[in-house]
Amino acid sequence: MWIETKTEEEEASRSRASFSRRVLNGLMLCTGDMEHLDKYIQEKWFVLRLAVWGLRGVARVILANNPLSGALILAALYWASPWQGLLGTLGVLASTLTAVVIGQDSGDVAGGLHGFNGMLVALLMGVFSSAGDWYWWLLLPVCLASATCGLTTLLDHWDLPAAVFPFNIIIVLYLLCTGTNNPYFPRDPVVPPGAVEPNDTALIAVEVIRGIPLGVGQIYATEALGPSLLILGAIVLYSPLLGVHAVLGSAVGTLAGLSMAVRHDSLYSGLSGFNGALGCMAVGGLFFTFSWRTHLLAIANAFLSAYSDIALSNLLGTVGLPACSWAATLTTTLMLLLTGSLAGYRIPIGQVKAPECNMCSRSQWEAGNTEERESTDV
Repeated sequence: MWIETKTEEEEASRSRASFSRRVLNGLMLCTGDMEHLDKYIQEKWFVLRLAVWGLRGVARVILANNPLSGALILAALYWASPWQGLLGTLGVLASTLTAVVIGQDSGDVAGGLHGFNGMLVALLMGVFSSAGDWYWWLLLPVCLASATCGLTTLLDHWDLPAAVFPFNIIIVLYLLCTGTNNPYFPRDPVVPPGAVEPNDTALIAVEVIRGIPLGVGQIYATEALGPSLLILGAIVLYSPLLGVHAVLGSAVGTLAGLSMAVRHDSLYSGLSGFNGALGCMAVGGLFFTFSWRTHLLAIANAFLSAYSDIALSNLLGTVGLPACSWAATLTTTLMLLLTGSLAGYRIPIGQVKAPECNMCSRSQWEAGNTEERESTDV
């Protein structure tokens, strides 16, 4: 009887372990780049494939390539503002469909590389519009401007990502064309972060700390804490390492803002942190294999992006224009052009995956090179 009881306990233990493994394996299928999903939908309806391409495009804004992350982010946008969620959806669809129609590379389209710039253009048009939510005339420039975001192959010759160069160029052109007094598409004026505070109030430490996760949400022009945390969760789902660098970069950007005495609302709303978050994520494991050297480089890039953003915001703010994400885009491109020992950690653009996968790929590559050298010596 004792033997039978022991056998039953062992079977129950094995059953629990087997269930835990199945749950863990199921969760692992939802992380990283989810390449198995592309194989599954390859012969499915075009509408289903377009939805997956669009969700990948949504996630590409935060340098992720995961449709589930994109779905979480889209849910966060609709949670923060249904109008902004609608604009973002139209932007990513217009940009992706345009890429399909003009015959862009199918792999790039499927990876969402032709969708994220269109989405950002649409979101920023909504943010800067002073006509309020549900101003339906705004859908016209949103669709047209998003459709022009097809320049993502421009820098391929130098093995550099197009990143958000198209978004930054198009949104600045749109804001220059409309101005602040346009009768059809009015917009709010931009206040530089270095503008003098109307009243010298004390800094609220809790609000500054709250601005760190908001800095991650500001990548999608979201100022609400709940949606910002959901966006951060979407980053962690794709790559925990990328999520750590997102928070670290936003904290660095906030610290840079404090050191330059920027306006308090820039600190509280997360505007001081989002360029730092982007710069830190790009270098900390995405375009460079993660190591202690590239980790320090990521922190340095976060500081450089944050200070550059303050400088560009003060400069462009004098003519009523935002700096958008020019700072992170330019500094990350500069980092990718580095030579020397750090260039050995650089990952070719066509081979970029989740940071954890990049680390495994580099280990396999180094092991293969070692075996090749040993066989050559023999």
